[in-house]
Amino acid sequence: MINDGIDHGDGIDFARRRFLTNATCIVGAAGATAAAVPFVGSWSPSARAKAAGAPVKINISKIEMGQMVTFEWRGKPVYVVRRSPETIKGLNGHDEIFSDPSSLASNQPSYVNGIHRSIEGKEEFLIIVGLCTHLGCAPMFRPEVGAQDMGGDDWYGGFFCPCHGSKFDLAGRVYAGVPAPTNLDVPPHSYETNNIVVIGVDQEAS
Repeated sequence: MINDGIDHGDGIDFARRRFLTNATCIVGAAGATAAAVPFVGSWSPSARAKAAGAPVKINISKIEMGQMVTFEWRGKPVYVVRRSPETIKGLNGHDEIFSDPSSLASNQPSYVNGIHRSIEGKEEFLIIVGLCTHLGCAPMFRPEVGAQDMGGDDWYGGFFCPCHGSKFDLAGRVYAGVPAPTNLDVPPHSYETNNIVVIGVDQEAS
């Protein structure tokens, strides 16, 4: 847990806190050790304003390669994953294992590429809403390639929903034959600088 200096005092929705806590599970690259995914708040605005839909600025400069960090926007977890060049390259192909490989039927801004699902030139960072598109559970981060419990050779790393078994790759694209109907949502976002992302403000409008 990273101390971001935000006031988390009165008015906390404890049901939501339990939900977001459940969203921070991660399985390590070896597939054997469970650890907590950092949950990082923004330095502005207030919790009430965020819940109402105010944009949230986040600093991505300290996210390490292969790491996922969870932020909050509109009361929802937003996953930010820093992907390696090898991971990004590996997103091409394997279309047959996905329900919507080019994200034609999924919820994302028009300026986001349908395959790597990030803004052009910013492919290193995946930014998605951490809610399964089936019934809204929080998928677990499972980055380890080839994990036997995730499908072995057909698993290239991604997210697993523990509620009903839906699987998504490291672009948030849903596997075929699982309950989730669409890819994980990509929220509107823009880059204020190379290190500062604004969730809730479209790139085209920035």
